[in-house]
Amino acid sequence: MSTKYEQRGVSATKSEVHDAIQGLDKGLYPKAFCKVLPDIAGGDPEYCNVMHADTAGTKTSLAYLYWKETGDLSVWEGIVQDSLVMNLDDMGCVGAVDNILISSTIGRNKNRIPGEVLKTIIQGAQKFADRMAEQGVGLHLTGGETADVGDIVRTIDVGYTTFARLRRDEVIVNDIRPGNVIVGLASYGQATYEDEYNGGMGSNGLTSARHDVFRKEYADKYPESFDPEVPREVVYTGSRALTDKITVDGVETTVGKLVLSPTRTYLPVLKKLLQEVGPGLSGLIHCTGGAQTKVVKFIDPDVRVVKDKLFPAPPLFDLIRQESGTDWREMYQVFNMGHRLEAYVGERDAQTVIDLARSFGIDARIIGHVEAGGEQASVRLTTPGGVEEYTD
Repeated sequence: MSTKYEQRGVSATKSEVHDAIQGLDKGLYPKAFCKVLPDIAGGDPEYCNVMHADTAGTKTSLAYLYWKETGDLSVWEGIVQDSLVMNLDDMGCVGAVDNILISSTIGRNKNRIPGEVLKTIIQGAQKFADRMAEQGVGLHLTGGETADVGDIVRTIDVGYTTFARLRRDEVIVNDIRPGNVIVGLASYGQATYEDEYNGGMGSNGLTSARHDVFRKEYADKYPESFDPEVPREVVYTGSRALTDKITVDGVETTVGKLVLSPTRTYLPVLKKLLQEVGPGLSGLIHCTGGAQTKVVKFIDPDVRVVKDKLFPAPPLFDLIRQESGTDWREMYQVFNMGHRLEAYVGERDAQTVIDLARSFGIDARIIGHVEAGGEQASVRLTTPGGVEEYTD
């Protein structure tokens, strides 16, 4: 990983986190996408519990900048969606797609984040839940903790914890094996349940995107928006203003809003996918931290995942690369680059997955296959810069 990326205090591989949790209990199904526990809540041996926690990460800092520059409160609703989806779609990858309990943990700096922002965030969660209810996905808000912690939070941190109870025979346990084909579901465009064009950003790589795309002037105007210990030469090094106009796939927006596109949820698609394909699914991967290399953590040592028919990089990621000069290898390890959900299926089920995604207005395609590998789990990507291989 580049020195610039590390200087900003972030890691695409999360190697220190993985080292810290090494040796801990991995739950009932170690290769499942989320940790799956015995049914502690109900005590039924035929059931299990799934619990997850995540935040919108440093995307909140970009929302803060955009709100300060424009007064547009709607970006905070996007942050709520980002944080929720980073939980919910992880859970969806183990089969939890309905009747999910949600608790919030919000820490704000009261001197910088007024009540109107807090209200938008709290009500935004209900708005998202209502939208998912229209799609047949039940989300239940249970409250949570909202704290004024200005001594430790520079602006605001928005996080959620989610919980679901499943039958064990309904859990998707990743059994990704040679012969599987990989169907990728696009992260960009406009799904039938979205109000506007989505640039495909998701909630990973925002520290890099924010500093690489936007101008140095934001460092002087909003020093609270970044870690003061980060070297000045890697802070807001791009050429763009947040409000610069840009046209993407025929849609006019601003650069700030394009990068802030709310993380797309695939839950409505996953719910139908589980009903229609079910046992045909060998695995589901949410391409979050680690992006296109994420799957390497969920395959056996003698398996190689080959992605040689990837989506063309959407305009947003071309913009980030042009502004940053980041090489292709790092781009595909940090950003989803066009698809954020992968279904591993037999060849006969691939078209069903594609048709189902497209019925929701989401592009989908076969992006690769799985083959026997060497002694170490690996992912091989064909990128515009050539073939890149990543190992566990």
